[in-house]
Parts: sequence; structure tokens; C-alpha cells
Amino acid sequence: MTDGELTWRSGQRVPMGDAAVEFWSGDKRLGRARPHPDGRTFSLDLAGPARLGDLTVRAGGRRLDQVPPRGARRPAPVPAVPATPLAGAVDPGIAGPYRHITGEYDLPAVKLPDFPERVEMRAVVVAPQGASGSRPLALFLHGRHALCYRADEAVPQQWPCPAGTDPIPSHRGYLHAQQLLASQGYVTVSISANGINGQDWEPEDGGAQARSSLVRRHLAKWAGWAAAGRAGAPAIVRAAPRADLSRVLLVGHSRGGEGVSRAAMDSLTAPPAAVDGYHGRVRWTVRGMLLIGPTIFGQNPVPDVPSVTILPGCDGDVLDLQGQMFVDETRGISGSRALHSALYVVGANHNFFNSEWTPGQSVAPSIDDFIPGDEPDPVCSPGTATRLTATQQQTAGATYIAAAARLFVGGDDRIRPLLDGSGRRAPSAGPARVLSHALGGNRTPLITVDASTRVSGGARICDQVTDDAQRSCLDPAERDALMAHFVPFRWTVPEPGRYAAALSWSTAGSPIRLAPARPVTVAGARDLTLRVIVPPNTTGSRFDVAVVGTDGRRSRLGGVRLDGLPGSDRTTSYWAQEVRVPLKGAPARVAAIELTPRTAGGRAWLLDAWGWRPGTPDDGPDHLPRLDIGTLQVQEGDSGTTTYDVPVTVTGRGGGAVRLFYSDDATFTSRSWLATVRPGQRSIRVPVEVVGDGLWNYTEGHTLAAKAERGFMIGSYSGGLAVLNDDPDPGVSVESTGLRVAEGETLTWRFTTTTPTEAGIFGYALPQAPATGAELSSTDVDPEWFTYQAWEPVEPSRPLSQTWLAVYLSIPPDVTSGEMTIPTITDSVAEPDESVELHFSDTSDGPVLPDVLTGVVSNG
Repeated sequence: MTDGELTWRSGQRVPMGDAAVEFWSGDKRLGRARPHPDGRTFSLDLAGPARLGDLTVRAGGRRLDQVPPRGARRPAPVPAVPATPLAGAVDPGIAGPYRHITGEYDLPAVKLPDFPERVEMRAVVVAPQGASGSRPLALFLHGRHALCYRADEAVPQQWPCPAGTDPIPSHRGYLHAQQLLASQGYVTVSISANGINGQDWEPEDGGAQARSSLVRRHLAKWAGWAAAGRAGAPAIVRAAPRADLSRVLLVGHSRGGEGVSRAAMDSLTAPPAAVDGYHGRVRWTVRGMLLIGPTIFGQNPVPDVPSVTILPGCDGDVLDLQGQMFVDETRGISGSRALHSALYVVGANHNFFNSEWTPGQSVAPSIDDFIPGDEPDPVCSPGTATRLTATQQQTAGATYIAAAARLFVGGDDRIRPLLDGSGRRAPSAGPARVLSHALGGNRTPLITVDASTRVSGGARICDQVTDDAQRSCLDPAERDALMAHFVPFRWTVPEPGRYAAALSWSTAGSPIRLAPARPVTVAGARDLTLRVIVPPNTTGSRFDVAVVGTDGRRSRLGGVRLDGLPGSDRTTSYWAQEVRVPLKGAPARVAAIELTPRTAGGRAWLLDAWGWRPGTPDDGPDHLPRLDIGTLQVQEGDSGTTTYDVPVTVTGRGGGAVRLFYSDDATFTSRSWLATVRPGQRSIRVPVEVVGDGLWNYTEGHTLAAKAERGFMIGSYSGGLAVLNDDPDPGVSVESTGLRVAEGETLTWRFTTTTPTEAGIFGYALPQAPATGAELSSTDVDPEWFTYQAWEPVEPSRPLSQTWLAVYLSIPPDVTSGEMTIPTITDSVAEPDESVELHFSDTSDGPVLPDVLTGVVSNG
């Protein structure tokens, strides 16, 4: 398959969710697919060859084009519900002294770059009644969900909603949390983003920049209403206390999490005007973020703004728990001491944090996003000991949202042990089991595992993202079920620079040693804290922990015990837990850590180790510089070689290092490298050579992506060079659009071009029911050919228009002709003549192909 458009049709509606629907060729990601309004069809413009028969459709690491095989990774018996930890000193889930008032506003819709339709400015406000003075503001942004509904009917998902349907009020789904915060003195606003959800399939960032623009437009309105513009504010805003825009908490669910994170970044350093919809002055300060099951396609968190990320253990949408990167990818990036916490919520799914996505609570049809498959799931099916009900989940979510507000906005350090790996719980969260770990805060690095870490005694340095089984931390064949810490960046495999230490032992008592490249000072730290993964459903993994000084003296610090998370073959349960031992008696300078297993055998993975002390320090130094990648469109030219630079823009003060990933989308060749940026440098030069010729071709793509390595924030993380065709159309013709053959013969349509092309011509056609007569069926054609082309079995017999069959045309670059074929078979069944009607799929920049091909198979 060469360039063109690839389309997949599902046998049933695919729920509109936050994970990106992606097409893959083998182990190569082709790109994010465009959803059609019917909810079943997805398309992708191609810019290079793809292997027919090796195509898959995935979302969040999960196959969509087939039912996952059962038993491929059969879990051990599920343990009991994790033990209940001690309660924290303060419970953030207890309602405060204020009653709340509720209202909505609906302002004129706004135009955002790259979106043809305007986006709504609608919100629901819940505020404390009778609170004096200015009150902190909490803004909520929902994720990507279905847009439109009418009773229980399936309706087209397009924006604006079709006549006779209503927008789904996803922004009303956080009233529980809003009411809790309002009782505690916060003004809260939850904004609607259906207009973005209905148009966000084309931008590489999945609409993150657009969501940032929308968030900042609302914040700008609130800043104006808090000042001289209050008289013209909506009624609910006038009835609420003034909002204090110097104390803002952002709460985002799913793609809303990525959106509010980008809004926090854009509030620190302005994005390029060409990609943003808001250009006003920033009159607010984001103090922190709470992110629920978020996406983070660019793995580009904001290191200088503290955050808490909720990871639902039964997430059936963002199954890979990629939100873990909001913690992991802040490590070593900044000198800031902002706290970044991950909360693994056992038994929570993706949808039920929003009541408008919850069956029995929503006005529109809704589902439990966790779908167990053919059998009940031992961890996540409703009624199991580990699965939360919707009410329990929403109560836990509201409690931890309030915890983030109280710590980041209110500055109450007594809340921190609920969030930072200290192992305390919030009683108001009820039966929810919430495990936490964190980076930042009062931590000093002891070991951050990399290629320089020295190991012995049953440890090896492993790659987090690789297909090499010898180097991989976990079996690469099971990557779809083992994401979280191991999510690749833009599905770049292997991805350099990401390591852990794999530990294995077969007997107790033999120490495993890990040493940083140089001794580390731990003076002032109270505890040694480690982030360690043990396999799901295991119990009682125990280690003695010791440190070794520069003089070789070994100091035993204590012991730790870890039980694996409840897991099944449909959960992401390889997740690091935080354990601590006191550093009392340890040397001031540590040369190595020793972990001595006290169980008879097992496995574990160490991500990092830190010196830790209590407290929530100030976030730290000035904010980081920012890098954005743009896209440049150029003409190919008829001759010669022209060099173009991919637009890479650096703004802000300071310097650092970024890792760049370049790929030629036509050849699938790629490379990556570290680029150092000096203070004052305003760009990174990435030259691309374009060779001109007189041969027609599709648009040629050269993609550049960036990821922060040290001292940077990354905004627009992907862009590149688009080389536009400037040569004449090759003039594709077909000898006959209508054919007739006998049963058992092959329908063959022969195409020719007037001239050769640079990369060939690709096209495909889909069968539609003919206007009259009998239609050719799946059992009338060669079964091996059908299975290869349609990705589905021949039986039961059904008309070709009711299958996923696509019939392909490929004209290689070195010839001027090609064929489309449908091989038929003979049978003993007396049948009338049967016909097939093929309709070509429209391609964005391909040559003109016939609209319809017809063929008749004579059975007489």
C-alpha cells in the first residue's frame, strides 16, 4: 500500500472516548484516525507504504479490530482487597461551613484556530453562599465524550449537533466535587467543550492547545468579572463571591487533563499565536492541578506547577494509564520542587468520575467503559470485592480533588501525606483503596536509574521501551497490558534514555546492590524512599534495605513489604509503589543501596530512590523556557536539491536539552538525538533536503517531535515539513468500469496512467449494495483472499457490502498500470447472477479515480 486514505469500519459503534484511535502497520504507528459521525468509521490519510494484511486498529494500547485473545496473560489468584492504611491527620472530604448556590452562563461562541465551527462558552457555576472576601477559583474541564443525544437513539456525532438532538451536558458531571469545594469556600466553574470534542481529530495534540485556549478564555472572563466588569457578568457570577484569580486550581478529566496542563503551561509562557485562540493578558496564577485519567500524548507535563494525577485501576478508555507521565516525565527536568503525585485508585473506571457519563445518573445514554469481554473480570466487573460503585468512585474523586485544592491552593501541609507516598488515607473516600507515590517536594535524588547506574547481585539495567526481549524490563509481547511507566512517546519503539533496574532472585538473603555514578549526599533527609514495582496479585515481597557509605561501611535501615496490585489481563497493574525506611544512622554520603530479599524468590523493578523529608517547599526557581515545533509547507520543485529548516521556536529564559525524533513518513526511516539549547538561543536547526523532480507524488511528510530532557517545557511537540506535489496529475484511467465473468473466474479491472509516478498510486474501494439484483457474498469469493482483505472470517455468508472488505489498487512507481481483482469460486448452489458495486474512497491529494466500478458473476 502506498499513499492515500485508509478507512476502517467497525461492526458496531465505537464509544467516543479520550484514547486516540490509531492505525498501525505491524509495529509502526501510522497515525491518529479521523472519526466519522456514524461512530463506526475511521479514516487516515497516509503518507508512505503500509503492509497489507498487517494492519491493526488500537486505542490506549488496546486492539479495537478484534476481540483480545483470552488467557494470553492469565493472572494469579486475585488477593483480598488491599489493606486499609492509616487515616491522615485531616480529612479533606468533610463538607465546610458554607451552603452553595448553583447557576449557569452561556456566552457567545468563539472561533479557535484550525476548527471550522465555533466552540461554545458555556459553564455551570457552584459557589459558596455568604462567603466574605475573594475566594479561590477551581475550574473543571471534562474530557472527550459523545457530543449529541436524543433519548436512547444512536445519533450522528458531529458539531454542531444535528437538528432534533441535544448536546450532552458533560460539564454538569462534576457537581458532587463542585459542591464539596463550594462548601469549603471555593468558587467553582465547570466548562463545556463539546465543540472541541467534535473537531479535535486532526491536530496532532488531540485538541490540547484548543482546550487550553478555551480554559484561558474562561479565566480571562473571570478575571474581568472580578475587576471592573462585574456589573456586566452573568447573574450567577454576580451572586457568587468575587473570584481570587491569584489562587486557581485546574481540574481536568481525560483529554481535559491534558488540556488544563497545557493551559497551565500557556499561562507561564505564551504559545505561538498561529496555533492559539487566546492572545490576551494573563491575569491569573495556576497554583496546582488535579488530573483524572488524563491523556498526555506529548508526554509534556509542566514541571513548575504541582499536580496530582488519578490513575483509575479499571480504566477501560485510557487503558494504558499514560497519565503516569505527568509524574515520571518531570524527573530531572527542572530545579523546581513542585510536587507531582500519582494516585492509583483500585477498582475505579474512567467514566464514573463524571455523573453525566454514568448509567442511572446521566441524561444521555452512557456506559461502564470497563468491558470485561467474554468472561467476568476478577478485579473490575461490578460486584467484585475490588470494584467501586459509581457513588463510591465519585465520592473518592471529590475527596482527592479537595485534597489537591487544600494543599496547592490553601497551603495546608497536613494534607500532603494523602498524596505524596506517605501512605495515609482520607476517611471520606470510603472503601476506595488509593495508593500514592510522588516526585518533587522535599526529595533529593539518590538513584535515578540510567545507563551509568552500577548493579550487581541479581539486578540488571533494563530499557523501559524496547522490542528487544533481552534488554526490556517487561516482556515486549505483553506491552499492550503493561503500560503506565512504560508508555512509549508517540509510540517510538525503541525509545532511548528510559531505564529501570530489574531485580530477580531465587533464594532469600543475597543482597542486590545498586550504585549511582557518584556518591550522593543525603544530609538533612529523614527517610530513604523508593518507587518499586512488584508483579500484580503477588503478596508479601519483603526486602531489607541498607545503604553503603563511601568507606564501604554498610548500614541496615529497616525492612519493607510490598503486595502487588489487583490485576487481570485487562488492567494496567504494573505500577510503582512508594516505600520508605528511616535514614537514622546512615552515613552522610551514600555510595550504594542494598536490597536483600527475605522471600524465597521473586521479581521487582526499581525506578528510583530518594532522600526524603516532610514538608511542602516553595515550587522553586523561575519558570522554564519553552520549545514549540511548527509545520512548514513547501513546493517540491522540478529539479535540484533545496534545504529547508523545520520551524523550531524557543521562548523564555535559560537553556537545557531536548530529545528530538525525526522521521521520513514516506520511507519510515527515523532517528533521534539530544540537542543542547544555550541561553538566548531562539531555535534549533533541523535541515531537511528536498529533491525536485517532474514525477507526480502525494504530499511527502517529514515529521519532527520533541521531548524535554532537561530545563525545558515542550508545547507543540510535533510538526515538520510537508512537501506539496507540484507535478501534473498522472491521469488514471480504467479499461472498463463494468465487467461480467463466469463463476470461478476473477473480476479484474485494469488501470493505466499516462506517466510513471514517484512513489506509486494507491486507492481502494468499498462494496455497496447494488440498486437491483442479487449481491455477491463472502462465500462467493476466494476465502483466503477475503480473509486477507477484510480482516474477518468468511462465515456466516453475507453480502460483501455488510463486511469490512476493501479492494485495493496499487500501481508501483516504476510501471504505469495496475489491477484491482475479486477472485470468485464455483459452488453447486443454483443462484441467479450476482453483482458487486465498488465505490472508491475519496483521497485528500490523490489522482482522480472512477467513482464506481461494477461487476457481474454469471451463474448460468
